[in-house]
Parts: sequence; C-alpha cells; structure tokens
Amino acid sequence: LVMDAIRFYRDLDVWQRAMTLAKAAYGLTREFPKTEEFRISSQIVRASISIPANIAEGYVRSTRKDYRNFISIARGSSAELETLLMLSLDLEFGPKEKALEILQLNEEISRMLNKLHQKLAPKP
Repeated sequence: LVMDAIRFYRDLDVWQRAMTLAKAAYGLTREFPKTEEFRISSQIVRASISIPANIAEGYVRSTRKDYRNFISIARGSSAELETLLMLSLDLEFGPKEKALEILQLNEEISRMLNKLHQKLAPKP
C-alpha cells in the first residue's frame, strides 16, 4: 500500500522493530515482582503485543483508511506502553537499564508510526 518494495507487513521496518519491542517487554516483565504478574506486567505485555498486531492487521485490510485507523490504534498502544514503563520505573520494578532501552525503542517506533500515519492520510 505505501511502498512498492513492501510486499507484506513483515517487510515493514516498523513491524520488525515492534516485534523486537514486544519480545523485550516480555523479557523485562519476567523480572518484575511475582505480585505484579496479573497487574502491570500483563498490561505491559498486552500493550507491546498490540503494536505489531495492529500494524499487521491494518496492512492486510482492504482500504487505506482502515490501514490508517489500525496505525492510529498502534500509536495509542505505544503511548500506553510508555506510560506503563514509566510507572514501572517509578515503582522500581525490574532492571532500570532494560526499561530505559525499551522506552527508547518505543520512542523510535512511535516516530515511525507517526510518519506512516501521515503517509496514509487522504490526498488533498
């Protein structure tokens, strides 16, 4: 839809980076206190998974408008993930360095999603 070289969502850099982000989020939450397993840990994992899942689902939709909508949902999940990671840092859950690395990757993905969202905007 966006570029000729892209044949499937798995070819998108933003999807690949988002998959790396989701795996890193899983790894981070494994080091959280056990009491957080069904609290913030599960929310972090859910938000991180939502990003590549929505990129993929939007890509295979039949219209540019639908694709843009799913990219918007992925952007929301990215903001949610940032908030949850910042809270986990404040609460001193898990290794600070890992959380900061994930926050940095999430920020990069957020910028990529914003650019993609703009490219999918209706043409005037």
